[in-house]
Amino acid sequence: MDVVVTGRHCEISDSFRGHAAEKLSKLEKHDHRIIRVHVEVDCEPNPRQHDQSIHVELTAISKGPVIRAEAAADHQMGALDLAVDKMAAQMRRAADRRRVHRGRRAPISVGQALADVPVDLDLETPTQDDEARADGQDRAVGPIDVTGDGPLVVREKSHAASPMTLDQAMYEMELVGHDFYLFVDKESEKPSVVYRRRGYDYGVISLDLEG
Repeated sequence: MDVVVTGRHCEISDSFRGHAAEKLSKLEKHDHRIIRVHVEVDCEPNPRQHDQSIHVELTAISKGPVIRAEAAADHQMGALDLAVDKMAAQMRRAADRRRVHRGRRAPISVGQALADVPVDLDLETPTQDDEARADGQDRAVGPIDVTGDGPLVVREKSHAASPMTLDQAMYEMELVGHDFYLFVDKESEKPSVVYRRRGYDYGVISLDLEG
């Protein structure tokens, strides 16, 4: 397994690179398919968060899905250790979820269990009063025109993707450590989101493009 370490706004010492290689090699016991792990260390200080001034993001490339984890601390070694622990936990959860699907802990598949899970949505529609609170000049935030100086932040990302089953989407959600995962359902061909509720309880939201 190759380990590539890069730094932003900081120098990366040889001792840190050695520590990273040693810590990350232990992940192979959870996933032997890992080929390369990219470690990105961002040392841009934030005066308001001194105890989280160092941010480490891990991206593991394997023969399976991409695995990501990140953490922050007040020094490089601490942030790295936290990120590695998070990635190991994500791998264990993904392995546990697969065992549930194979019937080692439950008599039915996860997909079948999701069939009766209710979808709870709590969406608020902006009122005219809300819209009238911004009275400044128009400005563009990404593809959105914003009126006033409200704290709207838009971060755009685009990922290459192929249609997948619900089980595969849940597996990949666990590997990236998120509470939700956006995908295109292979069976229904609908844009869908699977999200974690409690324990092994999941919910699914699908968009009906013809509705």
